Amino acid sequence: MPRLPHPAPADLRRDPLPLRGRTALVTGASRRGGIGYAVARRLAAHGASVYLHHHVPHDAALPWGADSPDAVAAGVRDCLTDPDASVAHGPGDLTAPGAPAALLDTAAGALGGRIDILVANHALSGSDGTLDAIDAGMLDAHWATNTRSVVLLVQAYARLRAALPAGTPGGRVLMMTSGQDNAGGMPHEIAYALAKGALASATRTLATALDELATVNTVNPGPVDTDYLEGDAYDAVAARFPAGRWGMPDDPARLIAWLATDEAAWITGQVIDSEGGFRR
Repeated sequence: MPRLPHPAPADLRRDPLPLRGRTALVTGASRRGGIGYAVARRLAAHGASVYLHHHVPHDAALPWGADSPDAVAAGVRDCLTDPDASVAHGPGDLTAPGAPAALLDTAAGALGGRIDILVANHALSGSDGTLDAIDAGMLDAHWATNTRSVVLLVQAYARLRAALPAGTPGGRVLMMTSGQDNAGGMPHEIAYALAKGALASATRTLATALDELATVNTVNPGPVDTDYLEGDAYDAVAARFPAGRWGMPDDPARLIAWLATDEAAWITGQVIDSEGGFRR
């Protein structure tokens, strides 16, 4: 087999807007303190149009509280760099079986009929516990939100991509996991760890299922400061990073945005840790 030639010099020059003309759906982009918001801002800054999914009741029920979807969208809109790009947003409870496909259709309709990049960032937090504390309701709730809805989103995305002309560029699926397979696991969040572990385990299978339609990768961001911890516990976690600080939302967002570009076209089926050297 002949060797592939080296890229032409012009092909080695980085496009300042590597996602120009691409469209993205980012789920779980409900709060300006969250990873979804940081990812959406990066994608917009790289030239993409972005649809933001939010589920305000989830955040409203948790200690950090809800944010304004309009304010979240405005913050992403401020990062747009392509004058032809846009930002849209809408709500969705993805636990209903038909909700993931409906969200894909809504997002595609808002962005010109196509979704190139799917970032499945949403997750159920809370309603969990140790092995002794969990019950069937907790397990089912985490499965429905953190696993089933993501797989159904990927299914709807694959069907949408399959209907596009052959060779349409830019197919990317990015899922999120939580380091439950690393040393120590997550013994105080059994339901969450099981649901997220299923996504990590399915990454290669989904990558094979999508084949040439899109790459599929999963990112473990490690401990990220999304305003859910403070005090001595916060400081104890920070001390376990070589840099002496938590990961911030933009830390995993940079990796996710790069995985969405053509530079990452040869990476698929991978679970990638972005933990800043976190010492477990």
